[in-house]
Amino acid sequence: MARIFRGADALAHALRSAGVARVFTLSGNHVMPVFDATIDTGISLLHTRHEAAAVHMADAWARLTGEPGVALVTGGPGHANAVSALYTAQMAEAPVVLLSGHAPRSELGMGAFQEMRQAEMAAPVTKASWVCASADEVATDLARAIRIARSGRPGPVHLSLPADLLEQAADAARLPRVQAFEAPVQPLPIAHAQSIFARLRQAKRPLVLAGPSCMTKRGRERLLALEAAIAVPVIGMESPRGVNDPSLGAFAQMLAQADCVLLLGKRCDFTLKFGQPPVFDAGCAMLQIDSETAEIERTRHAVGARLSEAHAADTFAAIEALATCASGAHDALATSRIAWVKEVRDAIAWRPPEWDSVVSGERERLHPVQACRPLQRLLDAHPDSVLVSDGGEIGQWAQACLSAPNRVINGVAGSIGAGLAFALAARVAKPDVPVVAVMGDGTFGFHAAEIDTAVRYSLPFVAVVGNDARWNAEYQIQLKGYGADRLVGCELRPTRYDQVCAAFGGHGELVTEAAQLDAAASRARDSGLPACVNVMIEGAAAPIVRRPA
Repeated sequence: MARIFRGADALAHALRSAGVARVFTLSGNHVMPVFDATIDTGISLLHTRHEAAAVHMADAWARLTGEPGVALVTGGPGHANAVSALYTAQMAEAPVVLLSGHAPRSELGMGAFQEMRQAEMAAPVTKASWVCASADEVATDLARAIRIARSGRPGPVHLSLPADLLEQAADAARLPRVQAFEAPVQPLPIAHAQSIFARLRQAKRPLVLAGPSCMTKRGRERLLALEAAIAVPVIGMESPRGVNDPSLGAFAQMLAQADCVLLLGKRCDFTLKFGQPPVFDAGCAMLQIDSETAEIERTRHAVGARLSEAHAADTFAAIEALATCASGAHDALATSRIAWVKEVRDAIAWRPPEWDSVVSGERERLHPVQACRPLQRLLDAHPDSVLVSDGGEIGQWAQACLSAPNRVINGVAGSIGAGLAFALAARVAKPDVPVVAVMGDGTFGFHAAEIDTAVRYSLPFVAVVGNDARWNAEYQIQLKGYGADRLVGCELRPTRYDQVCAAFGGHGELVTEAAQLDAAASRARDSGLPACVNVMIEGAAAPIVRRPA
């Protein structure tokens, strides 16, 4: 007897049409029909231990591959667990689609099992959020969700799938074509590009600031190409520390000298201190290209008449248009601007020379620099390696000390806890490269059970836990704001996270001396297992890099 073609089958076929071969998921009553349907379409399910972890994995997958990351969770509490992770993806500008099971439409308002206003719950942290209305619309709704996630400023989209629609018959003839999943492009007209380029050429110390969507490997390559084409420093920003991002070295000192700044898909938000002095010079002219007119209006509200020119366009389309304008352009001031580019790049690369000899002042503890810098050897072993950085203060030290062709951090959201999930997704996305995840002890605790997921799916990586036995970011805030006698809620135990990892079936190493780290990290890498190097560190505040005048 032939089986009917259900809403769940339409979803699975549509996912394949979109090029989605892997879904990050956690099972539950409402999505069992989808699990069943994926068997016939060859879609691989990576089954996590927590719904938020599934979303974090989809987020990292999207950032590393450029493809939409898809997470599938059950309805009600499963959906609620997943929603919190959407904010990290939203602020990282990652194209993620969350598919949530949902109480049957036929039972809504009657007290259905796990009935919840799911679309309304997800709306504040997504570009769009809705509940599918019929089995025939499941596939077209998926196409719409992927298209929205990839359009303009990328970001997460949520689609709820009522359980009865997944089991109902669907019209196979209504499956969307491949083109339905493609994002429309909002170009920058050449006249606008020429005007912006002319303004940058006329400035003595111009800068271009790009947003998080440009901080993928491909995005950073395109930013560097644009910088070379227009002879203007082009800087990508994705950190909640903003202008004080330690990975940008002494950049803040250069930004304060700029006389013209183009915001290229970069929000004028708290990371830029809302465009105000002293972060920006009071006379600095502001230009903006953004896919969202609301962002342009927000900038205008923040800086007023200093925003002298603004246009709506997609970031990468604008990059192409600006580079085209620069092609063949002859500029008498290019030499001085090239010197300015070098000055800015030197400032970004600068680190305090005392870091080269820093040691911990505490017995059997490492300074964060000692815990991070030796890991560069692992990252340098492959031209496509991945650095994951997650945590409060230790995350900032890692970003200041380490670099890699691919980097996944907690991003502008400033939330912590995604590090292990990011590392798993990185291993899936890039199966043959080093994956090094530096995180705090607080971070490790959020999704420690994902070590089990990594062991089940044979996903090796090296997690380095900077263990200072406290919530150090909050400790530093309280210490500075209230004093040493008013610290509360910051203490953790010096837990053996290496043993936790080993108990899940991974590899564990404890490091209490700087001389131990290099060999321990090598053994962790060579184990072929998910590995945790538990490094006891002193609780140093995150660095704020400033070059002497």
